Amino acid sequence: MSPTLTALATLLSHYRRHPGQLAMLLLGLWVAGALWSGVQAINASARDSYARAEALFTSGLDRLERRDGEPLDRADFVGLRRAGLAVSPLLEGKVVTVQGERLTVIGIDPLTLPGDSAFATAGSPSTSTQGELTAFFTPPWQTRLAPETAARLGRSGEAARGAEPALRDGRRLPPLAVAPALPPDTLVMDIAAASRLLGRGDRISRLVTEAGTLATAPEGYRLIRADTLADPGELTASFHLNLTAMALLALIVGLFIVQAALGLALEQRLGLLRTLRALGVPGRTLVGLLALELALLGLVGALAGIASGVWLARALLPDVAATLQSLYGASVGTALHLPWHYWLGGLGVTLGGLLVAGSGTLWRAARLGVLGLGQAQAWRAGFQRQLRRQAVAGALAALLALATGAWLATRPAGEGLLAGFLLVAALMLACALWLSPLLAAGLAWLGRLARHRPLAQWALADLELQLPRLSLAMMALLIALSANLGVGSMVGGFRLTFLDWLDQRLAADLYLRPPVERFDEVQAWLARRDEVAELLPTAGTESVLLARETGGQEKGEGEGEGKGESGRRAPRLPVTLFGITPGEHLTPTWPLLATMAGRDAAWAALTAGEAFINEQLALGQGIAPGDRLTLQAPGGRERVTVAAIYPDYGNPRGEVVLATSRLRERFAAPPGSVGIVLAEGQEAAPLTRALTARFDLDDEALIDQRRIKALSTDIFERTFAITRALNALTLAVAALALLASLLAQARERRRRLAPLWALGVPRRALAGLQLAQLGGAALVTSVLAVPLGIAITTCLVTVINVAAFGWRLPLHVFPGEIALTLATALVVALLAAGLPALTLWRTPPRALLAEEETT
Repeated sequence: MSPTLTALATLLSHYRRHPGQLAMLLLGLWVAGALWSGVQAINASARDSYARAEALFTSGLDRLERRDGEPLDRADFVGLRRAGLAVSPLLEGKVVTVQGERLTVIGIDPLTLPGDSAFATAGSPSTSTQGELTAFFTPPWQTRLAPETAARLGRSGEAARGAEPALRDGRRLPPLAVAPALPPDTLVMDIAAASRLLGRGDRISRLVTEAGTLATAPEGYRLIRADTLADPGELTASFHLNLTAMALLALIVGLFIVQAALGLALEQRLGLLRTLRALGVPGRTLVGLLALELALLGLVGALAGIASGVWLARALLPDVAATLQSLYGASVGTALHLPWHYWLGGLGVTLGGLLVAGSGTLWRAARLGVLGLGQAQAWRAGFQRQLRRQAVAGALAALLALATGAWLATRPAGEGLLAGFLLVAALMLACALWLSPLLAAGLAWLGRLARHRPLAQWALADLELQLPRLSLAMMALLIALSANLGVGSMVGGFRLTFLDWLDQRLAADLYLRPPVERFDEVQAWLARRDEVAELLPTAGTESVLLARETGGQEKGEGEGEGKGESGRRAPRLPVTLFGITPGEHLTPTWPLLATMAGRDAAWAALTAGEAFINEQLALGQGIAPGDRLTLQAPGGRERVTVAAIYPDYGNPRGEVVLATSRLRERFAAPPGSVGIVLAEGQEAAPLTRALTARFDLDDEALIDQRRIKALSTDIFERTFAITRALNALTLAVAALALLASLLAQARERRRRLAPLWALGVPRRALAGLQLAQLGGAALVTSVLAVPLGIAITTCLVTVINVAAFGWRLPLHVFPGEIALTLATALVVALLAAGLPALTLWRTPPRALLAEEETT
């Protein structure tokens, strides 16, 4: 065996004598890689779903809808085709399988679709032929669906071809054909088969045409350009950035474990390194062998982390899919689709983090002289210099945080998402770097106070001696606790605000959505009922914000900062128009954030024809009360003045609110729902029965307010399940870092405790001393984490949340959450110290003396 291989085997033999350190190294790499790779797998799978949905449903197709709100039917399609317009019908609906899966059915006419449309190609199997096309639109037709959808129906791959799954109502789908290009939960079939399956008769959902073919909409129709359609990938980009930031935090905390293990392993091998140098192994070769050892261990840990990350992603993906569906209406499959570069990326990030974590240790080993290699004191002497360097680096990080905060203060609200994350990272880094110098200074001060208590002074000096090894674990605990407190306070504040907002917005007792063609009839019938105190009809439609006028200067969309990178005008901004009915029950409870001339004046202006806008539109476009907006309308353009801004939590789009009567009159908006306020002392059940009997309504048409609140609360809880899960996992990693650090140095701790036992200190007192040392250090760390957590909460609600979601939350601080954080840190520390203390308690006196003899 060559001398180099012999030296490598000698270095690796250390882990045979100290398997706990090897386990700690691999544990750190495993948990760090698992959390990072799991989140990246979730993001990669979600982006794959977005790409397939975008390819199928945006695909450069303009849309036509009727202006009167009446549903489209076959006569509209035939009339437009006879007029020479190249339109194609689409039919959309929902079905429920016997397994309870809710699937979207899309009916298409492949013969009239534009030739290059993704509708005509993306839904086809990869080996599409004339025979496949004939089978698609002739009986018994075909149902094309994504592989993961087929798998959830109880079949997969080729086994799904030709199967006819049953629906809950007993009907069966046309024979299945797997099409990998389709998005999840979507069934594409011929429009004739879809109409028969959904029972729609001659009705169709919309008409599509190739983008740019129509200069203007035909009379009686509204044209929705393809470039105004929302891209789910763009809407959800900030959410995935949040997930990535949390995963990066977990990766950093996991690498703290690695850093602590590497430092301990190198310190314990100082004598071995001196011997190898004395035997003629060059210093560069020795450092190279240590780097090779690091790479081998990193490869094993990274591969285990990636494999565990895939399992974690499968466990968390259903909650992520529910979150994205709740926040953005984006459909994400619950089966993983991982590209080849995901595996290389996960491996590269984990090994890169390991290189950063181990570089400091390698650098220190390379700089020590031959004689210094064998002296542990030479290694520890650098810790005081390290504390000074950490304090300086912490000051620089604090200056970076101050500079970033000052820059954000000059930017419009809703901008600076990456800068917000940089601000949070700089705050965390500054506090983490200052932690060890503060602990060292505090221990020195307490040591001077305890100079007349020998045992307490020894305990403080011993804890100061442990700081080089415990500092990284304490830094990991500080970061995890502050992040947990910050995110927990943000989510808790959002929950309180959201529930309060629901109570304010849901002013009616019942909400009815009758058929469009019978809306006025139902409303007139309700107005004559004695048990109805007030009706709150709504309406809704889509429009485009063409220009805004601020301070007398008109700006069109695409001007100024709205220009793209190429300098061309950006697309016009699509907005939702929503109609409400001001009344004695709605007006007092509807929340307003800003008004032009007071709350009463704002409602009077809305009744007179002016508008409210939601916070998302105001922040995104820099609109304030008093500004004038130019909106696209059936008759050309409509100008409205912004009278107030209101909060609109959970809505990813800009929204303009008008009085319902004005909206229907000026924008030909179809009616939406009717809020029914019951007279005092009246029950909802009799009116519900009378409505159902009179108009033959189904269960979904009439919804109780309490049911809406329960459903909304359930959606909220599922939305933030992924956040809570990642928070808990990050805190668990920090606890593992602390436990691993203590276990790795347990033997050396027993050596230092043996003289105290020999001097007459009972083992019970020695075990309690260990618990008090670590418990006190963890308590101080958690106390320092509280102001950092509050600062993180402030950044989250005022910067990151505004940039990511478009709305600002009030800052909430929860004393109970802070107390729980302190208790959690203390419990984690005591549990981590408990096992070494228990080992000490069970160690016989003879073994303690033997430990001392080997020092």
